[in-house]
Parts: sequence; structure tokens; C-alpha cells
Amino acid sequence: MSLSARKQALWTAMALVVGLGVSWLLLVGKPTPQPEARAELPPPTVDVIAVEPAARAIAVDTQGTVEPLHKVSLVSQVSGRVEAIADSFADGGFFRAGEELLGIESVDYELAIARARSQVAAAEQRLAEERGRARQAKREWRDLGTVDANALFLREPQIAAAEAALAGARADLRAAELDLERTRISLPFNGRISARHVGVGQYLGPATVVAEAYATDVVQVRLPLTDRQVALLDLPLTYAGDAQPAADPVPVTLEARFGNRQWQWQGRIVRTDASIDVDSRVVYAVAEVREPFAREPGSDRPPLAPGLFVHASIEGRSMAAVSVLPRSALRNDDSVLVVDGRERTLPVAVQVLQGDARQVWVQGLQRGDRVVVHQPPQVTAGTLVTTREVSSVAGVDKP
Repeated sequence: MSLSARKQALWTAMALVVGLGVSWLLLVGKPTPQPEARAELPPPTVDVIAVEPAARAIAVDTQGTVEPLHKVSLVSQVSGRVEAIADSFADGGFFRAGEELLGIESVDYELAIARARSQVAAAEQRLAEERGRARQAKREWRDLGTVDANALFLREPQIAAAEAALAGARADLRAAELDLERTRISLPFNGRISARHVGVGQYLGPATVVAEAYATDVVQVRLPLTDRQVALLDLPLTYAGDAQPAADPVPVTLEARFGNRQWQWQGRIVRTDASIDVDSRVVYAVAEVREPFAREPGSDRPPLAPGLFVHASIEGRSMAAVSVLPRSALRNDDSVLVVDGRERTLPVAVQVLQGDARQVWVQGLQRGDRVVVHQPPQVTAGTLVTTREVSSVAGVDKP
């Protein structure tokens, strides 16, 4: 082996020894890691609200459409040509009870009355004649000295027939007078014409519909209610054979937007429908508003006309131990999280009475219970938490 080859081998061996030494130092000579205690995370902070259950009357919100309480089709009872109509007999016209709205030509009916009176006079004459003949027959029979007389000889059947003919003639006269009265068409209530179907000069037959009209003294609104809403109200329900007096009408406030303004009317729930709606399974309560077209002094409020869509707020009955919570406090299973004395969360089932987009009314909580307003994802039942009491959340005042 030459000298240069020996030097190369020596350098290679030295480099290998150095590399092995460095590797040993890195693997064996590094310090042993010391164990450290795991850092404890602080309990999550939750917003809570202290509930104060109290007796509360919960209003029920619903909606409906205004309808007339009494709506009729005005029909002619006799035939004839229309000879006159009132100014109020027009679409949208108001009329008073008993006001003549439409007049039918009456000449034919006046002639019928004249003929009927003639028949009455003739029947009265025949009856008078038969009674006279009967008296004469009685005298003749008495002159013969016989006590028992023949009914036919005494003209009793003839008198009965004459009396019946007179009654029939008088009935015909009354019918003719009634037909004459029916040529003047009116209604027995204050109302409004919703649709007129005839005009002057038009010929009418019996049972012709001349107009549609409705009463203006009272209007009604049918308001749908769920079974949960019914439980909050003291509705005027009645039962067969119930000797107790019916409940007082429940106040209701109706609200609608008209002319770019909000308006209110006061009404009363007076009854409920006779059955539950088979499609929606709701109960309809009927609210009535009196004098819907009357103008209040100093007010420019529009009339509560049929067809107007209104929102209704019905005054509820007082219920005990009701708590008001923000909507965010209620969980999907109708429960809430309450922080107990050990600062741990505890689920509590509640009975939801009513709710809207901002808050809910529930029963089942005790005074002073701290209810979690918002449930963070990391907070579940039994979680240790730190509480922060708030007075209002998302615009909902503390109950």
C-alpha cells in the first residue's frame, strides 16, 4: 500500500470515530426532560338572570279579518218594474233601519186591493142575507109550534159557508195589501250596501236579488287560537246544562295599518265557534266591535270596515308563578340551565306558556333561580361555571 493510500484510510477512520462520538453525545448525553404540572383552565363565564316568579296575565296575540255580523241578500218578494231608488241605494251607501231603498211599480197591486175589497163587501152581503133568512126561518118554525128544528131549514150550513167565504175574502184583501207593502223594499237595521244589482226601469220577478247589504252596528273578527293559547284565556265557553252564568266578555285590542299609520279599536270576545277546525285544529274565538263606523270626537281614525286585516291582542287570565325569560335561555327540549349553589349547571324542565321572538313566559322555576341566558358550546349539564348576573339581554328587560 502506498503512503497516500494509508493516509486516506487513516482520515476515513478518524472521521468515522468522530461521527460515532457526536451521535453518542446527541442520543445519550442530552438531559432528561422534567415533568411539569398541567395548567388548569378557568371555568367558563356565563350570563345569568335571577328569576322572580309572580302572578301575571299573559296577553295572547293572533290575527284575523273583519267581517260583518249580519250580512243579507236583499230580495224582491213581488214582481214589477223598478220605478224609484233611494240615493243611499248605491255601492257603499249607508241606510237607516226602515228606510225605503227601492220602489216597485204599485198600480197592479192597488187594483188587486180594490178587487179584494169588492169581494169582501160581496161576502159580507151574502152573510147578512143568510143571517136574515135564518131569523125568518126560526120565526116560521116557531109559528108551526115545533120545538126541534132542522139545521138545514134554519140555514145553519149556509151561514157557515157565508162566514167562511167572508174570512177568505178578508184574507185575500190582506194578501193584496201585503203585496202592496212589499213594493217598497227596506231592511230592519242600520246598514250599508256592499253591491247593487238593479237600477230604475228594470223589471223584477219574485225572489230576484236586488242588492247585498250588511249591518253597521256591529262587526266581528274570527280569531284562531291554539290549545296552548286557549289555556291562557278565560274564554266564554258554555256547557249543556251549566247553571252557572257565562263568563264576562274578554277584552281584545285590534290593531291595523291604514293610511301609513297604526290604528287601534277595542272589542270583546263574546263567543267561540261551535267546533274545532278540522284542517288547522284551532279554536276560533269571535270578537265583536260595536259602532265600527262611528267617528270619535277629535279623531281621524278610519272605520273598522269589513275586509280589513287586523292583529289582535287578547287579555289573558292571571296565572300564578310565571317567570319571564329571554328567548335565548330556552333550550330545544323546553328546559333551561340553572346554576346551583355549587356553581354547576343543572337542567330544569319548564312549562312554556307563551313566547315571542324576544322572550318567553314559563312556569316551574323558583324565586332566585339563576338561569343561564346564553348557553356556550362548552357548557353542558354539570359544568362548573363562573356567573355574571345581567339585568337585560338582547333588549329584553329583566323580569
